[in-house]
Amino acid sequence: MESDNPTIFPRVLIVSRRTVRKNKFVDFVGEYHLDLIVNYGAVPVIVPRVTGVHTLLESFEPIHGVLLCEGEDIDPSLYDADLSSFSPDEIEEIRRLHASDTAIDREKDSIELRLAKLCLERNVPFLGICRGSQVLNVACGGSLYQDVEKEISKKFPEGQRVVHMDYENYDGHRHIVKVVENTPLHHWFKDSLEAEKMEIWVNSYHHQGVKRLAQRFVPMAFAPDGLIEGFYDPHVYNPEEGKFIMGLQFHPERMRQLNSDDFDYPGCASAYQEFAKAVRSYQKKLNGSAFVGKTLKLDEDMEKKRKVIVRSFSIARDMYSIRRGMLAGEESELQVGAKFLEANTALSLQQEKRLKQMGATVRNASACMERLKMNEEKEKLARKMMGKMSIEQLSDIVSFYHMMGQICTEVLERKLHNLTNEIGG
Repeated sequence: MESDNPTIFPRVLIVSRRTVRKNKFVDFVGEYHLDLIVNYGAVPVIVPRVTGVHTLLESFEPIHGVLLCEGEDIDPSLYDADLSSFSPDEIEEIRRLHASDTAIDREKDSIELRLAKLCLERNVPFLGICRGSQVLNVACGGSLYQDVEKEISKKFPEGQRVVHMDYENYDGHRHIVKVVENTPLHHWFKDSLEAEKMEIWVNSYHHQGVKRLAQRFVPMAFAPDGLIEGFYDPHVYNPEEGKFIMGLQFHPERMRQLNSDDFDYPGCASAYQEFAKAVRSYQKKLNGSAFVGKTLKLDEDMEKKRKVIVRSFSIARDMYSIRRGMLAGEESELQVGAKFLEANTALSLQQEKRLKQMGATVRNASACMERLKMNEEKEKLARKMMGKMSIEQLSDIVSFYHMMGQICTEVLERKLHNLTNEIGG
């Protein structure tokens, strides 16, 4: 007899890759990825690489996790790509040697970057494999090597060069990586690591890689030539609490013994196992917040006004939480929130008490605006200083404050949730 309450497994979005079969485009995802996601208790939902899908991602809700894997090179115009060191002949040679990868797929770029940014904004569990790790790094302000062989390998003697891809031995190719201590990768492979060497052999298949790692991430493994083979966000890593943001340049899913489904190391499946654990925890957390009740449906005009007011409060919260000054054009947006607070004076005693407890009484709105205006000189000085900074330095600053903003948001939401429970009680 079937259960009256069937288990609803969490949903993991995976974007397909496009190929040509019988003169027609066909979308596909490697079955190893799908198999591991299912085995560890989640449901893979394939997002087709079809024109316009990037505008329809809300229709794939609820999203409990995102796994991005193989694909073509990311459009270099989407990050700080440096092509000045390449001659026209070298660029042509790269395109010829890696024809299947250098054919830019802007639609896939758009879909995957939007999903990555959605995960970063909401702290939705994210696992990037190969290209997926590069998408994650680019989404956070990092950059990529255009061709690892020409930019890194050629600096080493012939016998010391790392081969990062072998077209003739797709699944069997391996190269060494050195695992960084006290990282998730170290924990997963600790039983297979020698204390002094901290090395494992991994499968990889890529001609590009992380050049400048985004500020928020910490490396987990390096190839002997210095290329980063794995990284994660230590501030968003706790699978039991639904937190998981990670990128692996190598392919743990393909590290299997010849003619067998057994992995090279017991730790190979851990990336998927811990990711799925985070996905299940995130689903529970999402379902737990459903006590708020059904959202009130507003008409179009009211919805526009609501978004303007929410934007005003979001700016104020951001300024307070990361102690930044007011940016150009933000004063008028802040005034919208101040006027809203000043206009809503007909509050019950309970509402007044709640606003006071949250530090947002109607009476301090004008004073708050005055304090904000005092920051104008500081803002001018900051703009002058930042105008002298490089693109890399500015990207690092943006990544750092994004991370701090996320941490502050989590703490704030937790405190407001506790405050609501106290008032409700």
